[in-house]
Amino acid sequence: MVPRRSPSRDYVPPDIHANHNQGKRNMAISMYQASVPVFTKMLDSLNAVIEKAEAHCAAKKVDPSALINYRLYPDMFPFSRQIQIATIFGAGCPARLAGVDVPAFEDKETTFAELKARIKRVQDLNAALKPAQIDGSEDREIKLTVGGNPVTLKGQPYLLHFALPHFFFHCTTAYDILRHNGIEVGKRDYIGKVPGM
Repeated sequence: MVPRRSPSRDYVPPDIHANHNQGKRNMAISMYQASVPVFTKMLDSLNAVIEKAEAHCAAKKVDPSALINYRLYPDMFPFSRQIQIATIFGAGCPARLAGVDVPAFEDKETTFAELKARIKRVQDLNAALKPAQIDGSEDREIKLTVGGNPVTLKGQPYLLHFALPHFFFHCTTAYDILRHNGIEVGKRDYIGKVPGM
């Protein structure tokens, strides 16, 4: 009797060996599509949760500075700084990919109105960028200073593995600060309007 072979961990059923892409069109997403609309949508959501925080403070007679300066933990940044850093990435990333000057910020915002104005400034800057300025930037060299050290990344890994994760981290933390303090925001407020839905 011939001993039965144990199935290989790498075994693939024969019908999957066929070229499943044959006759199908490869789909691609452009650098512009993966950046500016994503930043725009999330910044719209940030602006909306700030407006909910404003309404909460007015209704409950809460000093807005209590929320603006709130930290989830002593070694974490306050709400205002979370918004500032989110907008730094939201403006800086598209600018670097487009090869234009990176906007400078004074980081002096102390009110909800000032934070919303900062978000609007970033939205206006990004709205002025054209897809042709960003598309094709996958291999563009992006020079940064991280932790006091010079770093050079290609455009695509800079966007996907550096800028977007940082951006979402600070957007999420800003949202969490408001939710922790009783502002009535939920997942839908964070996600915002999904194109096509």
